[in-house]
Amino acid sequence: MQSITQIPGVLAAHATNEEGGTGCTVLVFPQGAVGAVDVRGGAPATRETDLLRPEETVQVLHSVVLSGGSAYGLAASCGVAEELERAGMGINVGVGVVPIVSSACLFDLVVGDPYARPTAADGAAATRAALAQQDVPATERKPLAQGNVGAGTGCSVGKLCGPWRSMKAGLGESVQVAGDVVCGAVAAVNALGGVVDPQTGQPIAGLLSRDGSGIVDVVDTALGFIDGTVEDDPDGLSWLRANTTISCVVTNAKLTKAQATKVAQMSADAYAHTIRPVHTTNDGDTVFVACTGEVDCHVDVVGMLATRALEQAIANAAYNAEAAYGLKAARDFK
Repeated sequence: MQSITQIPGVLAAHATNEEGGTGCTVLVFPQGAVGAVDVRGGAPATRETDLLRPEETVQVLHSVVLSGGSAYGLAASCGVAEELERAGMGINVGVGVVPIVSSACLFDLVVGDPYARPTAADGAAATRAALAQQDVPATERKPLAQGNVGAGTGCSVGKLCGPWRSMKAGLGESVQVAGDVVCGAVAAVNALGGVVDPQTGQPIAGLLSRDGSGIVDVVDTALGFIDGTVEDDPDGLSWLRANTTISCVVTNAKLTKAQATKVAQMSADAYAHTIRPVHTTNDGDTVFVACTGEVDCHVDVVGMLATRALEQAIANAAYNAEAAYGLKAARDFK
């Protein structure tokens, strides 16, 4: 299995504004899913996260939206909800249906056009593209595009010293399988920190050296500002808010909301394994989980598999990015 689009009960598509440097990625669960979320960043821009708490009433999730545009990007989820309503998907409230659409946004306003943000029309377009795959057998669906697409369009990493030393990142995905259990993950990586390979620990993308010839450690550089061994770079100050990694784990496991919440908490470890530093005060790091409920499996096993899938999705977001908006990408160093 190559992509989350090939997991039964999961549809996904992008809306990409390449010129503006932003976009959104929409995941749709036509039969509904059990949802959960874990938010660890200090500056999240989110919708319908409280509803996913185990103690709250609603037990179904219809869509997860990953979007650029900072808080403005939440408009995309309104378009998703309206499109799902037109398709008859949502909770029956007697006078119609209300789709449960959870969303998180990242700050990409410093890349491309700061006034280009994902709109309700973008969310609706991505939803229509996702729903168009319903009649295609899961095994025959095209893999979700990776790199400079959807929510990954304006992503960058290693922003401690400003734009001239940061690098392009994007959107990545990965699917991991153990027996009948499938866990997939999609991540838009827009971190203050740098991305390392989860297997080798080697840097993939991040803070460029002053001469642009290689990648240096963000943490060591930040600590160097304090002890005076590294010259401060004021250009980076305006970019310290320009962060956030957002992701969604999807699985065919049958879990309760409480169990799915535990999977979200375990999956968040993937951020720490691949992004250094992570969960800073100006990152809005968020992990959604959606369970389609087809296979019985112990929650800890699902959590381990989901963590591995998310680790690789984050790495793939850096590996698949292409140089754009004046930023170098990992492939420029191969």
